[in-house]
Amino acid sequence: MKQLLFCFMIGAAGLVASCSKIINPVSATNASASLRVMAYNIHHANPPSRSDSIDLEAIVNTIRVQHPDLVALQEVDVNTKRSGKFNQAEEIAKKLDMHYYFGKAIDHQGGDYGVAILSKFPLSETAVHRLPTKSETKGEPRVLATARVRLPDGTFIRFGSTHLDAQKAPENRQLQVEEIGRIAAVENLPFIIAGDFNATPETDIVATLDKHFTRTCQLCEPTIPVINPTKTIDYIAFKHPVGKFTVVSHQVIGEKYASDHLPVVAVVAVSLR
Repeated sequence: MKQLLFCFMIGAAGLVASCSKIINPVSATNASASLRVMAYNIHHANPPSRSDSIDLEAIVNTIRVQHPDLVALQEVDVNTKRSGKFNQAEEIAKKLDMHYYFGKAIDHQGGDYGVAILSKFPLSETAVHRLPTKSETKGEPRVLATARVRLPDGTFIRFGSTHLDAQKAPENRQLQVEEIGRIAAVENLPFIIAGDFNATPETDIVATLDKHFTRTCQLCEPTIPVINPTKTIDYIAFKHPVGKFTVVSHQVIGEKYASDHLPVVAVVAVSLR
C-alpha cells in the first residue's frame, strides 16, 4: 500500500497538523506495511485555556484526524472528581472504535490516574510495570503499561505507554528509564514505546533510552508548551530485530487547544518477512 501523509485543518475545532518530512523513504511492497503511532499527553482532557473544563471530544478529534493504529496516552483519569465518574481511556476508545488498556499509576481524587494504550488491533498480555522512585524524593509513582498487539498479518509486537517523573531533579527519571531498558532487554517481540519522558534530547535520560531503543526522530521538534513550543519531551521509539521497523516519517501535530502537550505521530514501516 502507499503511505499517504496529509495536512489537516479543521477550522471549527481549531485543529491544525503540519505535514512532516519523509525521513527514510520506504517503497511499500508486498513484504511491508506501515503503522501510524501516536504519543499524546492529554492532560486529563483539560484544555489549558479552560482550567475548569473537561473536553474529551477535543482529545478524540485530535486523535481521529491522525488515523493512528496505536496510541500511547498519558495523564488519563478514571472516575476522578475533577474529570467525572467515567473511564477516559474507555470513552476515547469507544468513540474511535479502538481497543484499549489503562495502566494505573496512582489513586487520585477518589479514582485512578495513569497511562493508556489504544489500538486498532487486538490486545493481549496487558501489564503494568511499576517504575522505581527514590522514596526520599517523594516523587509520584510512575508506570510503563504494555500490551501484545496482534497485527493484521498475524504477527505480534509489544507496545508500551509511559510517563516519567516530572520533578526538576533527574534522578527518578534516570532510574525509571534504566528499568525500562531492563524490561526491553528481556523482551523477545519487536517493541514500540511512546510517551512523555519529561527529558530533553541532550539529557542522560534520553541517552539511556537511545541505548535500548531507536527514536523516530533525531532532530526532534519541540512538544511543549503548545504556544511557541521550546522543549522536546515526548517521544516514540522502537527496539527490533534488524530490518523489522524503518522510520518513514515523524511529525509534531500543531494542536494547541486540547492539551498542554502537542501530540507526536510517527509512521513506521513494518517488514512482514
